[in-house]
Amino acid sequence: MTATVLQRRIWGWWAFDWASQPYNTLLLTFIFGPYINELLGDGTAAQTAWGYGIGAAGLLIALMAPILGAIADKAGHKMPFIWLFSLMYVIGSAGLWLAVPGDFNLVFILCFFAVGLIGMEFATIFTNSLMPSLGGRADMGRISGTGWAIGYLGGFLALVIMLLLLAENAETGKTLIGIDPILGLDAGMREGTRAVGPLTALWFAVFMIPFFLWVKEPRLPDAVPIGRAVSTALPDLVSHLKALPSDRSLFAFLGSSMFYRDGLNGMYVFGGIYAAGVLGWSVVDVGIFGILAVLTGALFAWLGGMADSRFGPKPVIMLNVVVLTLVGIGIVFISRDSVFGVPVGPESFLPDIAFYVLGAMIGAAGGALQSASRTMLVRQTEPDRMTEGFGLYALAGKATSFIAPLLIGVTTQISGSQQMGITPLIALFLLGLVLLIWVNPDGRQEPAA
Repeated sequence: MTATVLQRRIWGWWAFDWASQPYNTLLLTFIFGPYINELLGDGTAAQTAWGYGIGAAGLLIALMAPILGAIADKAGHKMPFIWLFSLMYVIGSAGLWLAVPGDFNLVFILCFFAVGLIGMEFATIFTNSLMPSLGGRADMGRISGTGWAIGYLGGFLALVIMLLLLAENAETGKTLIGIDPILGLDAGMREGTRAVGPLTALWFAVFMIPFFLWVKEPRLPDAVPIGRAVSTALPDLVSHLKALPSDRSLFAFLGSSMFYRDGLNGMYVFGGIYAAGVLGWSVVDVGIFGILAVLTGALFAWLGGMADSRFGPKPVIMLNVVVLTLVGIGIVFISRDSVFGVPVGPESFLPDIAFYVLGAMIGAAGGALQSASRTMLVRQTEPDRMTEGFGLYALAGKATSFIAPLLIGVTTQISGSQQMGITPLIALFLLGLVLLIWVNPDGRQEPAA
């Protein structure tokens, strides 16, 4: 393979991060989540419903990811799966346009959201499994970190488009720069904000073109027909799962990432809803908060990738889990009435400033953490079972992903407090940090010369 072809393949692989990130930035966190809060008119109810809906989708992803990964590894064909899940991404996100104020079915909307979320998660598994074909071990941290940074920048640009041109304030009907939503969209029917679904779908469809043009699968000489792959994948996977505890380093890493990634996803998913419910922020306010978090995420994903290539992924992971634990504690002590136990007046901007700072820290730590985590997975997994490995990684990420949202939903419902509802995330980060003790930083491969 020539250097030009390899570089084009890397850029094509990075295109997926750019194309897919708006689902996380616009739909999960900063625009659609707070919009649901506005529609329901009750932060506690919105956080509870959101927790149950995303938890159900996460359970399905956890059950299916390792099986599909094992099938793809045996059949040697990942692209058909990526096409299928890309289609689900587009259909699910586009369907969110139907969340019409006063005339929408919450269950129906959550189903569309789940379809898109499942598509995004599964497409990520299969594209991540192609990472070892992009370069040597010494390059993985830089490639992964740059990919995450590019993804964050894509999410940032999409968020800016939404805030400046489309998402209207519920009270004024104007966007962040004081204009009506473009394209003649009706602010009274919240068409500007609802356009977040179709925009996300169109963004993905357009920017995935370089991926499909430039990224080619490596040829596998021992690939088997798809029918045989389906029939043998599950028994082989069960055998591998039984043997997994004997691979202490991989087992510990999967367990650790299961907890700390679930805590991070909880912050992403509920950060916007929390700010809207506790601090009274509008969709536009949450969007500004999102811009700050996304920019710090892009910068520190890139810096984390450089640190990963130099020091290895484990120190990067540990540092950022500690940061996120402290952020989780800080969030609980911020409300409209007080900041870290210090009472403030109703007109004070201190709670807003404090939450902006914590949002920037979430973005920074989250970007570096996710980049280093997929590099670590590559180190821990056998090369011929890479898709299965990322399927197990998704299982590890989703095995408790339905627990954290459900715990947040249940805790919020029982306590009647969004602040108390966030506390399960702190325990998840601490559990992840403890399990990292048993992770071999070099994995199953010999250190590079």
